[in-house]
Amino acid sequence: MSPSEPGDPLRLSIIVPVYNERYTIIDVLTRVLAVDLEKQIVVVDDGSTDGTAELLEDWVRRQPDWVAVRRHVTNQGKGAAVRTGLREVTGDYVIIQDGDLEYDPSDYSKLLAPLVEGDTRVVYGSRFLGNNPRMFFSQRVGNVVLTMLTNLLYGASLTDMETCYKLFAREVVSGMTLTGNRFNVEPELTAKVLRKGLEIVEVPVSYVGRPYAEGKKINWRDFVSAVWTLLRLRV
Repeated sequence: MSPSEPGDPLRLSIIVPVYNERYTIIDVLTRVLAVDLEKQIVVVDDGSTDGTAELLEDWVRRQPDWVAVRRHVTNQGKGAAVRTGLREVTGDYVIIQDGDLEYDPSDYSKLLAPLVEGDTRVVYGSRFLGNNPRMFFSQRVGNVVLTMLTNLLYGASLTDMETCYKLFAREVVSGMTLTGNRFNVEPELTAKVLRKGLEIVEVPVSYVGRPYAEGKKINWRDFVSAVWTLLRLRV
């Protein structure tokens, strides 16, 4: 798949990092496939040990050639999976889609609108714009603190820095050097975009959070790492 020519439909590359999501990943990918857009899907299995890799191996055999699955032999983290996915993307735009059911792929069209209209080159899906997302208290507080710190350090006015739904014109991220291996890829992407002087436009998206008992993986260590990443990249 090559970038679109003028007048062609836009192409969206969707990176799906996944680790031990056997109960949700096929449902997520079915929803992604159902989105009526010209697209490329790159699933990166990050060393799953629960049968996810085998499910994906069977699933991908029945998919068109614009769907690919890549696999890490060992678990390296979301950031490492995103880097692997970025090496594969060929679309005009790139979005990250988690392998659980917290975010809804039907929001892609509204996320793409500001990019297609030429208003920006980066769009974030905010869980807090006009919504009251189902989110656990500790998660909400952590996100508010990290978003406020981002705004303070980088002169931004974001409402949801930690959102999974980060959508970029491909040229914004194609040459970006990312080093974070875990969830610190979220503040790293944000800081490097803002350091480039690019505006981040936010649009509201739906969100249904899940508890740790159902597989949520982010923890307090990731919060500390995110703070350090924001401070380190501001210097």
